[in-house]
Amino acid sequence: MSNDKAQAAVVAAEVAPRTKPSNYPEPFATLVQGREKRQLGDVFGLRNFGVNLTRLLPNCVSALRHAHSRQDEFIYILQGFPTLHTNEGRSQLSPGMCAGFKAGTGDAHQLINETPEDVVYLEVGDRTPGDEGTYPDDDLKAVMMQGKWQFTHKDGTPY
Repeated sequence: MSNDKAQAAVVAAEVAPRTKPSNYPEPFATLVQGREKRQLGDVFGLRNFGVNLTRLLPNCVSALRHAHSRQDEFIYILQGFPTLHTNEGRSQLSPGMCAGFKAGTGDAHQLINETPEDVVYLEVGDRTPGDEGTYPDDDLKAVMMQGKWQFTHKDGTPY
């Protein structure tokens, strides 16, 4: 959808899903199959932060467990009972619960749908230039360059 003429209001569930399911290189992109993002912020031409309506099918993860250097993140659970996995361990969330992840703390996080029902949540993140993503469980590093994630191995070699 073009951002030249932003809409005033939409039905979130009717916004087309992101055409590319994941920005991760393989073998990591396969790990988030079953995740569907509807980029709500882009519909309105938002530039300072992004908002996604995200659906996780059963046995799917939101992302690799990660932490951001500059980007704050916030999630709000609308439907289902995902497991939140952070540096502190695992806890089950339910509709109406929310969580926030402050940039620069190193607190790596992800949602896991370990239930037979879909999970639906809103995710909000800022778009601070120069953000980096660290992945403590995987040989992956991400750097935001010119509005796009660039992925390398932890030693800097490209995928």
